[in-house]
Amino acid sequence: MTAQTDTPGSVTAVYQVTGMSCGHCEGSVSAEISELPGVGSVKAVASTGEVTVVSAAPLDEEAVRAAVDEAGFELVGRA
Repeated sequence: MTAQTDTPGSVTAVYQVTGMSCGHCEGSVSAEISELPGVGSVKAVASTGEVTVVSAAPLDEEAVRAAVDEAGFELVGRA
């Protein structure tokens, strides 16, 4: 999902994650971040390391970091 297709009132954030190398990695990161309250969609792209998150409100970056850590990867920060 891109910023152009967001629903009104949603927030889009793009994060940089290191260590993803395949579709399974993308799925692991997406699944963990999807568990955070308010998250509507997550799209992880291993080739760029970018993870796009659409949520009802801005997410706490430490919560996102913890979710990425749980998946076995490292959150560098906002892309």
